[in-house]
Amino acid sequence: MAKQTNIRLNDEVRAAAENRAARRGLSLQGYVADLIEADVNQSRAAFMAGAAAFLAGYTDTFEADLGDDRYPGLPEAPAQTAPRDAA
Repeated sequence: MAKQTNIRLNDEVRAAAENRAARRGLSLQGYVADLIEADVNQSRAAFMAGAAAFLAGYTDTFEADLGDDRYPGLPEAPAQTAPRDAA
């Protein structure tokens, strides 16, 4: 579900944004939404790349501490049936 957000822009910035939106075939709303989404996705990608680099750098340490059992405490095979009170 989309939510509405209001922003304030000075006249010069609004005119420039409307011009850029029109060149892309977008409304001002669509242009701003695309910019925000791109920024959020870029931040998410940067975080995931950092997490992957961290894990790659410490793989030997994790394997030395945990061995081959990456999920200690979990049963070897998945449960055949869900508990009666499971949603």
